[in-house]
Amino acid sequence: MVGLSVDNVMALRQSILQRNSALKDATSGAGTNGVGTVGGGIADTGGAQGTGGADFASALKNAIQGVSGLQENAGAQASAFEKGETTDIAAVMLAKQQASVGFETTLQVRNKLLSAYKDIMSMPV
Repeated sequence: MVGLSVDNVMALRQSILQRNSALKDATSGAGTNGVGTVGGGIADTGGAQGTGGADFASALKNAIQGVSGLQENAGAQASAFEKGETTDIAAVMLAKQQASVGFETTLQVRNKLLSAYKDIMSMPV
């Protein structure tokens, strides 16, 4: 392979590590966007509060919108890469993985909610 040297690979690795740390910093301070909302939203709605249902619903809606945004971003970046508008494959793959993890998290939360609903409905009254 032409142009592939140890220095180039190490520079690429360093670039990926920097992007990964920047991504961690961005997601830890994301607030209401992104996948982190699912865990935070569910943990905040515990207890017997009168507005707990509304908080849970809004947290779930925000989490789903965040995952949808991640998927749209990944699609846009992949499309831009395919068109040749960008050459940063690491950013494209990182966006695709973010969307994938977000979707898998949403799917697992849905499965747990359905399981809890089935358990509650099967309880004798």
